[in-house]
Amino acid sequence: MFITYIEHICGIFKIASYRIKHAVNTYVPQNITIKNKTLMIEDIICAIDIHRQAMKMTKHFMITFEITMSCITGCLVVCFSFNLFQFFQIASENNRTNVSESLSSLVFASVCIIYMFIANYIGQNIIDHNNHIFITAYNVQWYKTPLHIQRMILFLLQRRTKKFSLNLGGIFDASLEGFAMLIKASVSYFTVMHSTR
Repeated sequence: MFITYIEHICGIFKIASYRIKHAVNTYVPQNITIKNKTLMIEDIICAIDIHRQAMKMTKHFMITFEITMSCITGCLVVCFSFNLFQFFQIASENNRTNVSESLSSLVFASVCIIYMFIANYIGQNIIDHNNHIFITAYNVQWYKTPLHIQRMILFLLQRRTKKFSLNLGGIFDASLEGFAMLIKASVSYFTVMHSTR
């Protein structure tokens, strides 16, 4: 259900992007009549409304899962650090009989990395779909539309100046950059544990 909800949000962002592209590219090559202008305005308003709904769904998603995801992420960072520490501690003993223990700690550490990557990749996917709307709005021939439609599109483009991110617990953003930060923090915790043993 979690992944379905995410894909639904991404799909809504894609629909908004398509609506903007369709609204401008369909009516601009034709002569701008009152009917075409009205249809273009309706399509752009619909696209902006769809984008607003997708943003609202994303906010609802973050409110619903923020505490759970923050706790899981914290546990994964600690688990990865401890498993990495255990692996290097067993490996430094030079004992060939503990291969299964060292392998199990390495597998657990790998599972932690994979889980953190997937969770952050999902966040990056939502951010990319949101950014695609602004890229589409910028790339269409909005400058050939009537002035009041240009203003509507410019208001949409101005929303991009505010950074859109999926912030977990006010600590980090769920993105590939956030994943790199989690791995860096985990390795830092590991080095602290390794240096104090």
